[in-house]
Amino acid sequence: MKLKPIRTEEDYNKALARLEKIFDSDPGTKGGDELEILVLLIEDYENKHYPIGPPDPIEAIKFRMEQMGLQQKDLGEILGHKSRASEILNRKRKLTLSMIRTLHDKLNISTEVLVQEY
Repeated sequence: MKLKPIRTEEDYNKALARLEKIFDSDPGTKGGDELEILVLLIEDYENKHYPIGPPDPIEAIKFRMEQMGLQQKDLGEILGHKSRASEILNRKRKLTLSMIRTLHDKLNISTEVLVQEY
């Protein structure tokens, strides 16, 4: 096991190649230990060099609605006004604090996502 910090794109690509080779290693074995450490190193590099920001609030709402099998009318019922759902989803109306709280409670969408500018 020859592990070292991943500092360059070349190091990153080598680490990914090695990960593919040892991916099926059993936990608690030498290969499994190497796999576990390598995953942590790769994750750290990716977090630093390829950060993923929070999703757009409207896209998060649409995604959660799709996951839950909800239609626009269902969102209207959640928000209390059918027309509100259309205005929100078409970005013609901003989310209010009350709407954010309701969407967080009913759709389990993080308030950090919902309060962002869009």
